[in-house]
Amino acid sequence: MSVVIAIKNAAATAIQALYQQNFTADDVSVNITKPEFEGEYTVVVFSFTKFSRLKPEETGKQLGEYLLAHYPALFTGFNVVKGFLNLQIQDQYWIQYLQTAHSNKTVGQQPANGRKVMVEYSSPNTNKPLHLGHLRNNFLGYSVAEIYKANGFEVIKANLVNDRGIHICKSMLAWQMFSHGETPQSSGIKGDHLVGDFYVHFEKVLRDQAEPIISRVLDGNLKDFEGAEKDKIEKLHNATHKPEVQADKEKLAKVQDEIKELSRNKTEIMQQAKIMLQQWEAGNPEVRALWATMNGWVYEGFNKTYQRLGIDFDKMYYESNTYLLGKDLVEEGLRKGVLFRKEDNSVWIDLTADGLDEKLLLRGDGTSVYMTQDLGTARLKYDDYHMEESLYVVADEQNYHFKVLKLILQKLQEPCADGIYHLSYGMVELPHGRMKSREGTVVDADDLIEEMVKTAAEQTEELGKTKGFSEEELRELYETIGLGAMKFFLLKVDPKKKMVFNPEESIDLHGFTGPFIQYSYARIKSILREFSTADLEELTGYSHNTALLPMEKELIMLCEQFNAILLEAQREMSPAVIANYAFLLAQTFNSFYAKKEEGKYIYSVRDAENEDKKKLRLQIAILTANTIKQSLKFMGIAVPERM
Repeated sequence: MSVVIAIKNAAATAIQALYQQNFTADDVSVNITKPEFEGEYTVVVFSFTKFSRLKPEETGKQLGEYLLAHYPALFTGFNVVKGFLNLQIQDQYWIQYLQTAHSNKTVGQQPANGRKVMVEYSSPNTNKPLHLGHLRNNFLGYSVAEIYKANGFEVIKANLVNDRGIHICKSMLAWQMFSHGETPQSSGIKGDHLVGDFYVHFEKVLRDQAEPIISRVLDGNLKDFEGAEKDKIEKLHNATHKPEVQADKEKLAKVQDEIKELSRNKTEIMQQAKIMLQQWEAGNPEVRALWATMNGWVYEGFNKTYQRLGIDFDKMYYESNTYLLGKDLVEEGLRKGVLFRKEDNSVWIDLTADGLDEKLLLRGDGTSVYMTQDLGTARLKYDDYHMEESLYVVADEQNYHFKVLKLILQKLQEPCADGIYHLSYGMVELPHGRMKSREGTVVDADDLIEEMVKTAAEQTEELGKTKGFSEEELRELYETIGLGAMKFFLLKVDPKKKMVFNPEESIDLHGFTGPFIQYSYARIKSILREFSTADLEELTGYSHNTALLPMEKELIMLCEQFNAILLEAQREMSPAVIANYAFLLAQTFNSFYAKKEEGKYIYSVRDAENEDKKKLRLQIAILTANTIKQSLKFMGIAVPERM
């Protein structure tokens, strides 16, 4: 039982006894005592005054006296500041925790709670390689899954691969038209990169073909359009000349984007891509064979990147296997009257009564849209695992999509609907342009990994910290530092916030960074290596029996809070909670280790003032190291034993 829970239980019992009120531990608010006041934990008293009918100070005094009298093994003293009861905890409580926890290498891990959650993350398209945005997605999804595991959940890590659709056909068509049979083997290019290059090539040709059409439309020449499309483009063209539209830059840009999109759809190459999509959905053998080959190249490339990043999955889903399930759901929705069909044969749902708009679920030609696939996948995932929660780790640009997805599933009365949660996160940008990009917008993940590992090597060598390492050990060290820096930097920010990724800042050994925490861990391990196995074995069963010094108590207290931190991180679905905690813990140990008075280290381990203090500080060092290691593990970050 954590100290906070013990305090809440004791306070609830005290309220019941003092004021004859039915009060639970959940109703008690407990905080860490502010540094300027004496004590370790503070109970907020204000809400109790309605029972005591006394002033907050008097209520706090009554409560403090009761706790001191009835729980002497937990409390040694108290003070009241306005409506806050500051409690002093017995040293023996911290010592007992240290004795039982210091050798626990899986500190923080809770027993199974019988609940099941699926975390879906990564979700790449097979028309391009992973990029910087995917990195935040992968790190966030992996870490949240590990945090749920730590809190006792059964976790299924899932990856839904976007392996079909018009964007995939773009890469395939471009390869057919321009590759001359090029393969990853013949070109020496990683498979996902090669396919991505052909997607970029398609977009270039598409732009070139669309430009004259767009120019004609803007000049009022609508010869490329007919029927309903001509009516629509004419309205858009006329809108660009309206004073109120011209005066509103955002509105004008939206109209111009619609003109651009309609014009792109009239190009020859886009028409060919649409035909290919229809052929794919009809099961055309040649199209399906090319699709399987090119996707195979991409999967091989993805797997290399995932392996290097330390990212794994328990279950792979493919949209090519789920979109038909989505079509089945659409048919069910039509039969139930939840959905409706328009004159062009397209299927929609009307969400205007819910404050939204009409949503397309099936095109007039019978082909699926993203929502169709997501409906089918949601049902399939639930049928496979019957999980209580289904988390989708997807950028905040899809907030509306997931709001609609959940609402449609609820209207269709799907059992998976209420457990759906969109873990929305902000986009990632770079501070000054890009290291390498494709078409000027996307920072390639593989290039970024190489850059981080290279920077880790350069900085380590500049600091002269490579002595005694073999070449293989150095390669592993640089990989650990580089990837740790990148993961920590992308996870230390609240997921909901947009962020700027600064590669140089992320690898600083002295800042709020992964390498700083990794270095702190390695430093503790170097201290422990000064002691023999026999010295460390003597710690088993050892219990300190004299008063704790301030920073000894502070470090034990901080380590004891780890379980509560993990629970908070799970509730908020935010690895940033752990990142801040791990940094504070590393920082506190460094202060503990370096604190001097009159030229002597106050908290020396090797030169401790007596044997008991040496054993106590060894236990503290081991517990701190284990807690740091576990903290970073739940963020997907490895720790080096030496740095």
